[in-house]
Amino acid sequence: MAEEKDKALLEYIVKALVDNPDDVKVERKIDEMGVLLSLKVNPEDMGQIIGRAGSTAKAIRSLIRIIGLKNHARVNLKIEEPEGGRAPSKREEKSESSKDSGLEDLQL
Repeated sequence: MAEEKDKALLEYIVKALVDNPDDVKVERKIDEMGVLLSLKVNPEDMGQIIGRAGSTAKAIRSLIRIIGLKNHARVNLKIEEPEGGRAPSKREEKSESSKDSGLEDLQL
């Protein structure tokens, strides 16, 4: 039970951040490299977990590593990407459409 403090902390932090806390799932695996925590959240909540430029994810990883150090274990966090990958952002869609419109103007 004492060795699962990292999993409990991760669940607590993530459930406090997301809009769909019932969809949060954490798996804990131990191997020769240390402890691997795999996090799955609702696809709508991925932005809240990653944060701007990955800042929230970095902060969560730092906290998890500190708990691991305290318990003499190497702990890593893997954030699982939802099924189907990420959808293109509005900015990417606009840039793609502007590229296409420029090609129509060319007369060869």
